[in-house]
Amino acid sequence: MIAFLRGKLLSKTPNRAIVECAGVGYDATVSVATFSALPAEGAEARLYIYTHVREDQIALFGFAEAAEKRMFEKLLTITGIGPKLAITVLSGIDTARLVAAIRASDHATLTRIPGIGRKTAERVVLELKDKMEDMAVAPLVGGVQLGAAGDDALSALVNLGYARPVAQRAIEAALAKQPGVAGDFEGLFRAAMAAIR
Repeated sequence: MIAFLRGKLLSKTPNRAIVECAGVGYDATVSVATFSALPAEGAEARLYIYTHVREDQIALFGFAEAAEKRMFEKLLTITGIGPKLAITVLSGIDTARLVAAIRASDHATLTRIPGIGRKTAERVVLELKDKMEDMAVAPLVGGVQLGAAGDDALSALVNLGYARPVAQRAIEAALAKQPGVAGDFEGLFRAAMAAIR
């Protein structure tokens, strides 16, 4: 199973990216958010990959952030939501807002997403509301989303047993003290651990 790709971005459109790795071009369906995060064609691209296997097809779905991939996988657990609708949902709303809407049982926000009607929105909330604990969407610090490093550091601290608010405050304190570690998981994690102690 393909889980991650890093290579030259051959082409990109708002719903598709082709990444060349060791001479092989991988065609992945992407969300609008991932399309926006991709570099210019010809540059190195990195995608977290979900491999969807059916009897007649193998399809790749690519994500710029691990949190977006996790949300995609959670959406697939809901009856009536397949990969195409899940990628449409993630194109219609960013992951942080989607997680917040599900946690708040905000059906109105969910029904504004293309392809999601009232019944599907209710099903999404019913089936996922209690499964959002591991969706530690990257914290906002000074109004800026940290991305994968912040998300991974927060998740790692929570997995070590720290309460999410404590972990988030530690990450914020680490960034206030060392702003240079924002994009570096290991540096941010160590700085946050030092801030907790």
